[in-house]
Amino acid sequence: MNRLRTTFFVLLLVLTACGTDPEVEQAGSTVSTEDSDESTGVGSEENTAENSEELFPDVVGVEAVHDGDGSWTFHVTLSSPYDSPERYADAWRVVGPDGAVFGERILLHDHAAEQPFTRSRSGIEIPADVTTVTVEGRDQVSGWGGATMEVALER
Repeated sequence: MNRLRTTFFVLLLVLTACGTDPEVEQAGSTVSTEDSDESTGVGSEENTAENSEELFPDVVGVEAVHDGDGSWTFHVTLSSPYDSPERYADAWRVVGPDGAVFGERILLHDHAAEQPFTRSRSGIEIPADVTTVTVEGRDQVSGWGGATMEVALER
């Protein structure tokens, strides 16, 4: 039994490091940021208490696909040109007109070498009476913000 647990843990680490499996990346509802030092480099300037420039990822593309089971798959393209291992876009979410969050995709690593980048999540349940949603991006330091996209849901 112990060997099975070890094998599972190693497999989970490998899949998480790759960042290609949406179910693995979105498994947690929060992302732990052990590095609480505010002096991470952003461009050529430092992000310190004296220089608290807020940076946000922009949502630059969204494809919403109505799946056969009634749920939705979202393919979301984010652009965060400041992305680095020290600071990066760490999530996107689908929000209804009343502010209800229908789905979120957590990103566990930077995408510095891949800008803009697209990540997907399936199985997002959206009530039938909701015809429009907004997709938002999140930065590890500044939180939710940046350009969003409103998407009309065609059923």
